[in-house]
Amino acid sequence: MNQNTNATRAEEEEEILQGLCEWVKVESPSYDREGVNRMMDVAAAAMTELGATITRIPGRDNLGDTVTARMPWGGDGPGILVLGHLDTVHLTGTLGGPLPVRREGDRLWGPGIYDMKGGVYIAYHALRRIVRAGEQTPLPVTFMFIPDEELGSPTTREYIEAESMKNRFVLVPEPAQDRGNLITGRWAFARFRLTTRGKPAHAGAFLDKGCSAIHEMAEQIIRIEGMSEPERNVTFSVGVINGGTFVNVVPAECNAQVLAVAPTQADLDDICERMMALKSINPEVPFEVEQGAIRPLFEPSEAVIGLYSMAASFAKESGYEPGHGMVGGGSDGNFSGALGIPTLDGLGLCGEDFHTHNEHIYVSSVLPRCDVIEKMLRALK
Repeated sequence: MNQNTNATRAEEEEEILQGLCEWVKVESPSYDREGVNRMMDVAAAAMTELGATITRIPGRDNLGDTVTARMPWGGDGPGILVLGHLDTVHLTGTLGGPLPVRREGDRLWGPGIYDMKGGVYIAYHALRRIVRAGEQTPLPVTFMFIPDEELGSPTTREYIEAESMKNRFVLVPEPAQDRGNLITGRWAFARFRLTTRGKPAHAGAFLDKGCSAIHEMAEQIIRIEGMSEPERNVTFSVGVINGGTFVNVVPAECNAQVLAVAPTQADLDDICERMMALKSINPEVPFEVEQGAIRPLFEPSEAVIGLYSMAASFAKESGYEPGHGMVGGGSDGNFSGALGIPTLDGLGLCGEDFHTHNEHIYVSSVLPRCDVIEKMLRALK
């Protein structure tokens, strides 16, 4: 690579980083409909500049909109769907508090930069390269931006599945694994909502006349998380709990959310059966379990491994050799993969600590990972 090419690559890297940081500075936690829709506005405008036709489906249940962008080439036949989400787990205000956008050497921090605005942005830039070159891909290309992936995609699963069925391949620029590995399968996930209903009383004067919804929930959480079998990758975890009103009132209600992970279909069926069969520990406190969003099992197929092999060959040209495998984190790729549509996941950036206040990417992964996505868009037929 000559000096002029090196300079051009450095300039392109800087262009990508500047654009990505602008996306990251639009805070878009899943439950902030306005924030998510501001991010959807930015993505829709970027795709419009590339010549895409935008379809926008209004959000439901006070969640954000779904944006689909179709490039004007390749006809109406099955093509390539690039599937990614623009919601994050970072609450509004994180940017000005514990996780500002900042760079130190090869690391760049920011809320949602690794999961998964960075991956979505390099996929967009890969397409932008093709457009700037005045070229087209052999297959039609569609981008679909999801607003509620971090919640299990409860309002968008039907859209994802319908769009996936229209396409021959699905590429998912979710975070890379282990400094570069691609994802050829994902375990199944099930979410559950728990409710306990106690009997209120004055907690100081008449504690014995009440029944605590929080106490019942605490015992239920210990029981549920105790069903985990980490040696088999079957896990149950409670990540959200709310209950009570005043400390001097025996709590009348408590709510919690459970995430269960299953590496096989049999395990998923067993998890759902066991959760729905749970009963009150204290018969004086009613206990309810409601099943929420499920991400189906995505198992690797010969076609998926073929996609991986293609991507790995392109990656080698860009200086790295990614491995692959099934992982425990869920994505919208679960839906397309479970439908049997060849899906390659984990095409996004390398980094560490997503879902934490140390979430960051490795800048050195930006151009090589973008190269692979561009070459996949050009090569798939």
